[in-house]
Amino acid sequence: MAIPDKFLKPYAPEVAEPVTEREWEESGFANPDKCIEAGITAADAEKFSIMLPPPNVTGMLHTGHAIMLAIQDIMVRHARMQGKKTLWLPGTDHAAIATQSVVEKQLSREGVRRTELGREKFLEKVEAYAAASRETIVSQMKAMGASVDWSREAYTLDATRNLAVRTAFKKMFDDGLIYRGDRIVNWDPKGQTTISDDEIVYAEEKTKFYYFRYGPFTIGTSRPETKFGDKHVVMHPDDARYAEFKHGQKIDLEWINGPITATVIKDEAIDPAFGSGVMTITPWHSTVDFEIAERHKLEREQIIDRYGKLLPIAGEFAEMKIAEAREKIVAKLEAKGLLVKIEDYTHNVATAERTGGMIEPQIMRQWFVDVNKEFKMEAPLHGASIPGIKPGSKTTFKKVMLAAVESGQIKILPGDRFERIYFNWIENLRDWCISRQIWYGHRIPVWYRGEETYCGIEAPSKNWESEGWAQDEDTLDTWFSSGLWTFSTLGWPNLEAADLETYHPTDILETGADILFFWVARMILMSGYFLGEIPFHTVYIHGLVRDAKGRKISKSLGNGLDPLVMSQTHGADALRLALIVGNGPGADINFSEDKIRAYRKFCNKLWNIARFVYESCEDLPIGEHEVLENSRDAGYLSELDGLVVDIDAEMGRFHYHLASEKLYHFAWHRFADEILEELKPTIQNKESHERASAQATLLRFLDTLLKLLHPFAPFVTEEIWRHHPARKSLLMVERWPRKAKE
Repeated sequence: MAIPDKFLKPYAPEVAEPVTEREWEESGFANPDKCIEAGITAADAEKFSIMLPPPNVTGMLHTGHAIMLAIQDIMVRHARMQGKKTLWLPGTDHAAIATQSVVEKQLSREGVRRTELGREKFLEKVEAYAAASRETIVSQMKAMGASVDWSREAYTLDATRNLAVRTAFKKMFDDGLIYRGDRIVNWDPKGQTTISDDEIVYAEEKTKFYYFRYGPFTIGTSRPETKFGDKHVVMHPDDARYAEFKHGQKIDLEWINGPITATVIKDEAIDPAFGSGVMTITPWHSTVDFEIAERHKLEREQIIDRYGKLLPIAGEFAEMKIAEAREKIVAKLEAKGLLVKIEDYTHNVATAERTGGMIEPQIMRQWFVDVNKEFKMEAPLHGASIPGIKPGSKTTFKKVMLAAVESGQIKILPGDRFERIYFNWIENLRDWCISRQIWYGHRIPVWYRGEETYCGIEAPSKNWESEGWAQDEDTLDTWFSSGLWTFSTLGWPNLEAADLETYHPTDILETGADILFFWVARMILMSGYFLGEIPFHTVYIHGLVRDAKGRKISKSLGNGLDPLVMSQTHGADALRLALIVGNGPGADINFSEDKIRAYRKFCNKLWNIARFVYESCEDLPIGEHEVLENSRDAGYLSELDGLVVDIDAEMGRFHYHLASEKLYHFAWHRFADEILEELKPTIQNKESHERASAQATLLRFLDTLLKLLHPFAPFVTEEIWRHHPARKSLLMVERWPRKAKE
């Protein structure tokens, strides 16, 4: 066995990794069908499937994506080496608001508005940007060593997903689960669209808190500009301080623009311990107030328009922006003797993530998913039915999302913390607003003609425009299409699609805690409704990647590390190990370039170990390392068996942080520092009758360690395996190690 010249040099990841990545891609072995055709995987083998949470096509991947890719690739490579039919299906997300916002900003710098281009030309520019971004993301994923099946790549806005979205909307509309109604939503005056809760960023604001006299009561607010229409004063029914006031009682009082008549409302939503225990409500501009008004059927009036200006109800303040009007309103109330006091106040205000605009809750006619309306549960298409919800029985989306996790059919890791958060969120879930006032995205498949409304998978007719039909201008919330991800990528709505039959439900979803509700819960909702089964069995939550000081990574701090630059500088394996070792499910990780450098040293150490083993075993006949051993070496191999069992157990518990740490220490400190040194005298003595056994022991150790380490550090292990005397194929499809006697 000759040692190639390049093996004598230090490991150079910048040279080796691109070559290895091309070899993996050309082999096609990330495609489970190719593995079956090649006889690597049995056609009837157990399946393992995982869907890549699709990154947004708004630029480059960051460290959050890097840890996601590393963890999922570990899962996938491990399953593939176990002989399972393994599918890791990749894709990207059109991220409608984010992507449109980026392109609008680019056009703004050129002095162009999207309205000047028109819908069709603007969308062409957005698609061009998304396509270029998608190419960047794909190249980064390949550089990270992600062994996804590119032949099945999906995009949340491609034609296949668009058919799935239209089919889903139509069925939900026909079942009365999607409706158009007037409800309060998150309105972004700057972006001129509704946004979801996850697109809100809460910013700390130091402001004033004002106390005003409201008839016989004192009320407090940080937003006096919303109070022009407040004609209801609310208190808890059991608050003894206000027992003399009866529900429905009328009270005449002086207010901002003159005398009004207020009505007393008793409602249990009021916290008696907060402030004076009394509040007026602004149903048009507050979610909590809207719900109180809904319960008591109270009138509501808009105060602030969709551009953040006060409406005529504000009298002399009409047409003013909030910032301009606030102090003037306070001054007027003070002049009337209605100002009680002003305090400094710090609170979190809701802003739009993409535009920075201050969110103004508004009652608007939008499309919603009713989370409490009953529907008939489908029989499961492939998997087991959701415990507690019999096929054919009546249930709701909220019940489906709760039952799937409460029953343990879906496990969340780590469960103790995130399951509690999940249940609390679902139990307080409101109807989901799914319409957006933007152009980029899946357009709502509803058409109008006079008083007629038509919802369909296709348009009302081929000539619908000339027949007087107009399609709804709005697009769907990105999470609607993403909610279909585990099955729209496998061929749905074709219920007989081979991939859907083979790979659904998927085995695991690996993601961040920030989208546990916005995406994970909605996938459970969608899969339960359309397929009668869960979308995945396990949810693995990874933590935040923080900087070396434990601070959250942000653009303002400039404390982020570009994963592509880090992998090009130190190697993708070093980056992956730095993200994984010691980093358990749900735990935040302090991350630094020094940590990456340390694992580059480990990769080079592994390279040097392999070089020594190969040099020491050049004269060992190929194949003999599988059978030779003496009593001393049998002890070593028994220890190796123990390592295999230990790593198997950790992998089975999803303890990748512990498995990688144990392999790191075993390879460096036990194998390199001790076993190699103990066997070196025997290896160097060519007259020793134990030499062949020692050589065989070294090769078996290296063989096993390379396989165990491959999911964690795929590039360097594959490069070393290329020169292994027992090599028959790529390491990525070699069988996972078993005990020597098995």
